[in-house]
Amino acid sequence: MQPIKSAVSIENVLAQLPEERYTETDRELIQRAYRVAEEAHREQKRHSGEPYIIHCIAVAEILASLKQSPEVIAAGLLHDTVEDTSLTNEDIKREFGESIASLVEGVTKLTHMPRVSRGDQHAEANSASNDNEAEELDAPALLGRKEDMIAETLRKTFIAMGKDVRVMFIKLADRLHNMRTLNFAPEHKRKRVAQQTLEIFAPVASRLGIAQIKWELEDLSFLYLDPEKFKEISEQIAEKRPEREAQIEEIKEKLVKLLADQNIKSEISGRPKHIYSIYRKMQKKNKSFEKLYDIRAVRLVVDDIPSCYSALGFINTTWQPLHGEIDDYISFPKHNFYQSLHTAVIYEDNRPLEIQIRTPEMHVNAEYGAAAHWQYKEGRVSDKHSDKHYEMFISTLRTMADLEAEARDAAEFVESVRNDVFQDRIYVFTPRGDIIDLPAGSTSIDFAYHVHTTVGHRCRGARINSKLASLEQELKTGDHVEILTTKQLDAGPSRDWLNSSLNLVRTQRARGKIKTWFKKQEDSLNLAQGRASLEGELRKLGLFESVNYEKLARGLSFKTPDDLFLAIGKSDLTTYKVIKYIGEEEEKAKQQETESFQVGQATVSATSTDLIEVVGLKGMLTTMAKCCNPMPGEPIAGFVTRGRGVTIHRSDCPNILQNKENERLLKVVWGKQERTSPVPIIIRAYDRPGLVTDISKKISDENINITKVNVHVNNNMANIHLTIEVKSITQLSKVLTLIEKIDNVVKAQRAKPG
Repeated sequence: MQPIKSAVSIENVLAQLPEERYTETDRELIQRAYRVAEEAHREQKRHSGEPYIIHCIAVAEILASLKQSPEVIAAGLLHDTVEDTSLTNEDIKREFGESIASLVEGVTKLTHMPRVSRGDQHAEANSASNDNEAEELDAPALLGRKEDMIAETLRKTFIAMGKDVRVMFIKLADRLHNMRTLNFAPEHKRKRVAQQTLEIFAPVASRLGIAQIKWELEDLSFLYLDPEKFKEISEQIAEKRPEREAQIEEIKEKLVKLLADQNIKSEISGRPKHIYSIYRKMQKKNKSFEKLYDIRAVRLVVDDIPSCYSALGFINTTWQPLHGEIDDYISFPKHNFYQSLHTAVIYEDNRPLEIQIRTPEMHVNAEYGAAAHWQYKEGRVSDKHSDKHYEMFISTLRTMADLEAEARDAAEFVESVRNDVFQDRIYVFTPRGDIIDLPAGSTSIDFAYHVHTTVGHRCRGARINSKLASLEQELKTGDHVEILTTKQLDAGPSRDWLNSSLNLVRTQRARGKIKTWFKKQEDSLNLAQGRASLEGELRKLGLFESVNYEKLARGLSFKTPDDLFLAIGKSDLTTYKVIKYIGEEEEKAKQQETESFQVGQATVSATSTDLIEVVGLKGMLTTMAKCCNPMPGEPIAGFVTRGRGVTIHRSDCPNILQNKENERLLKVVWGKQERTSPVPIIIRAYDRPGLVTDISKKISDENINITKVNVHVNNNMANIHLTIEVKSITQLSKVLTLIEKIDNVVKAQRAKPG
């Protein structure tokens, strides 16, 4: 492919910078950034065959057209150096300072999004990666494929816009030039990058109010997504251009005269129509190209807001206005702080004409949007209206931050931004007259949650314009809304509100708050169930009094006992694993038992028999206490008897706790050899033939011996007392659980000591 000749140059960039606003120092900064970028990208070329530096200059030129600061323009020139050359962010910081380095780093992070085919073999080996933005993931085209990566990609994009919107100006300029040269990208990737641009970057430009970038991104995307329809509409516009231009000139002359007669100064221009917007209108209104009335449109720029309304009045009394086609975006700006008066009238040739009326500042805001508030040296006019716009934009960024905090994951956050930030807006009033900004299509429930989460939870009805209304009724701009709430302070939302077929809730923000409420209720229930489940198991094993929940939770890597109970209640952790852990910890404690300790004033050493290690007394006769039947792994204590050696009790045995002769207590630990220990258990069940046989078989299947059986039946209820020989607490827990699963068994637990 032969290199194309480009008219882009650093001189063109500098020529767009007014001397009264950009100093020689500013220009030198931009030229220095150009020299560094040109050297860094010297060996790189684009798919078009151009030197890669042409792309960097084009990005800077777009930023210059937005009248951005020299730092932003310089960062635009350098935006791919860290990503695609040997330069590092530290190099940029050392050469250009913290501000520019931060901007370049922000763009680099956006470029470091997950990719589908970063190492695509179709890409030229010497092409910088950012030249082929078709490699970036796009949500709709890859639905069902790497959804989590896509959501995280978009989350990074939106949050980058919230942290420093200037990063998004550079990214949009970068994307715009890539779209202008997309025909040089491999054909199989054009639709993917066009789809991503249409669904993500054009809405971002729209939300920032940068109309000139939004329209071009949409038209370029449409060109690659539906080339036949694009060509059809383009040809229809071209065919009618001479006739339309002649008509517009005549209309302009009459409007100038009309307003001049009323002492209203104005500048009038034809309003360019964009191909994609015409296509959307055709789809939305289900009309052919010929029937779209606003193909003819003009824009009036007048001195101030009173002149806007005066001009509107004179126009609508001179020509018949079309019903429902008057929009006041001055009192109620659009979501991207766009302001204008719109009207459509039947002109003298009995054909519709659309007219927009705005002030010079409104015109700047319409073209540059948020970029107008970052223009170099605050060149914009400063008045209460521009301040209001600025506040609205900051509110948007805060909304995005709130959505991220409330979202459970990246996918939910992206959906929230798409639905709650990028959609058209409505403006409704509270009973006190405050204006609430909501996405179009919102209901009273959405309104309630926007006012306050508690108001949303307690919402039970609404009055719209002083009349009772159903909760699913869509709100419209200008509506006065009063929420009717229940007096119950702990009231919550209805699950029906999350039923998408009922259309009760439209905003992701409200849906997220409702889901959070139910999750908290479920967590509360799960916590209670988890605690009851673990306590029941511990009681069944006779361990309830001896367990330290704080220590147990930490040992199982939970911050608090409640976290442990919640995990059990949600089935993320089983009680069997908890009991197994308790048994393992007791075994570790036994193995780590110190070899010596103090008894009275003397230090003695531990000696061992087969089952019990009696500390300091070699060869001492030991017997198991029948009152508590200790088993291996449990904390134990020895009691010196008269003539029967040492009796081994559980440490929590009432007979040990009530004993006042402390000098007769000995330190004992379990021996190292694995032995079984007799444990009495009680089983309650509804009597039936074969019940004892089934229980015996279940115990036998676990290789556990039964040493004693005693059965009592009263009123068809069987009380079965067994003594079984088990090796550990874990084995006891398992066999008791298995027994409880036998038909007719109500409960199986360890017999209490004493």
